[in-house]
Amino acid sequence: MESIFQQIIQGDVPCHRIYENQFVLAFLDVSPLSKGHTLVIPKQQVACLHELSEESASAIGEALVIVSRAIVRATGIVEYNILQNNGALAHQAVFHVHFHIIPKPTRDHGLQFTWQPIELEQGEILAQEIRNAI
Repeated sequence: MESIFQQIIQGDVPCHRIYENQFVLAFLDVSPLSKGHTLVIPKQQVACLHELSEESASAIGEALVIVSRAIVRATGIVEYNILQNNGALAHQAVFHVHFHIIPKPTRDHGLQFTWQPIELEQGEILAQEIRNAI
């Protein structure tokens, strides 16, 4: 079954398009946390970031910069969050990779969250395991 984002890409569901190229589409979020809240999605249909092709990932990275600059110019809001979730436990609701650009105009508007850090254990071992996986 196609995700809502795939339906938007195909033009079956309308959206307020901001930016588009052959790999990426950016559009306004229909339930924004603040003025200018925009979604940037790859046209490649995958659920999680680690599943993206390098070509789509590069295009997303470039689009995030282009669209962020445009949002800052258009809204005058210079502080913002970029949020991307992978999997249900990480709060992903639509299982198509997507990035939120969420302007933060005030302390009370935009993204709100609590950061609960844990202690880094066996950092060098973990770093080596991750390096080996690359």
